[in-house]
Amino acid sequence: MEPTDEREYLCVDGFLTTLIDARALKTAFELRVIDRLAAHEAMAVADLATGFPGDGRGLRLLLDLLRTNRVVEERPRGVALSEDFRRALRFRDLLETKLEYAALVLPDFTDLFTAAIRDPETFRRQARTFRLFSYDRALGASAEDYEATRRWMRITTCLTKYEAGVCLQHHDFGGHERVLDVGGNSGEFALRICRRYPAVTATVFDLPVVCDIGRAHVEREPEGARIDFVRGNALTDPLPGGRDLVSFKSMLHDWPERDARRLLVRASEALKPGGTLLIFERGPVATGAPSYAMIPLLLFFRSFRSPAAYVDQLGALGFRGVDVRWIDLETPFFLVTGTKP
Repeated sequence: MEPTDEREYLCVDGFLTTLIDARALKTAFELRVIDRLAAHEAMAVADLATGFPGDGRGLRLLLDLLRTNRVVEERPRGVALSEDFRRALRFRDLLETKLEYAALVLPDFTDLFTAAIRDPETFRRQARTFRLFSYDRALGASAEDYEATRRWMRITTCLTKYEAGVCLQHHDFGGHERVLDVGGNSGEFALRICRRYPAVTATVFDLPVVCDIGRAHVEREPEGARIDFVRGNALTDPLPGGRDLVSFKSMLHDWPERDARRLLVRASEALKPGGTLLIFERGPVATGAPSYAMIPLLLFFRSFRSPAAYVDQLGALGFRGVDVRWIDLETPFFLVTGTKP
């Protein structure tokens, strides 16, 4: 059954609250405990132990941790996945992506958080987070460059798969025909737009290796024929013009404010009069009671900015009807749109 609420995917974070919860769940995926339970209404522990690659004490501890996290529950016929977790399992790719991403950058939080607060340049040099998102590798040509780029693109593509649906709920792309997605990554955002709106064609502008991987990502989809990729550096190379919508999805926060302003100027130049510039970004991280799943976002806390800077820039460029909408996801997102005169 497909979810009807575009934000229903947020239920996965309820199973990633603590490090222990997340680590036990990751182990249950790795040891195929989740797969085996998903195939049955319930299983006796003895049956589950058959073929389990560990001993009985290990299985019992794992099941106890999963039970505490509401992943499994006891039923008359044995252990079963809870109904809440079965609903979350419809977003399995997102669950596993968040588990992988948080595990990759956890040492940056446990070992380097003091540097992140006290000395951001030292943190940037030492953190795995910034080595993972090493955009200079996307300019290379070696097999290692492609594999390094694929690793972070798998994460961003999965996040965009779900976040895009929310954006499409809040902006009608049906009035547009030629979309340019700057820094569009694997083309997932463009793919979701084209899937919803059959009259739209889209161009993704991004770094060379990103475009190569993106083409392979979308070409197997029916909408792939309506998506093309242009390789380049958005700060220095010409953007394709004559567009009636230019979008920045989770891209501008990667750049200092001065560069972000340059990108908006260049996007304006790519738009036809009457065209729309759209920005869909995370706002400043609202801490509250952050969960384990929030660790990657906490490490980027200096990058996420208020929409005010973008609103001011669009105003300076003469855009009309500039609008800001806040959308509550696992952190606050904002959607900024404006019309070129």
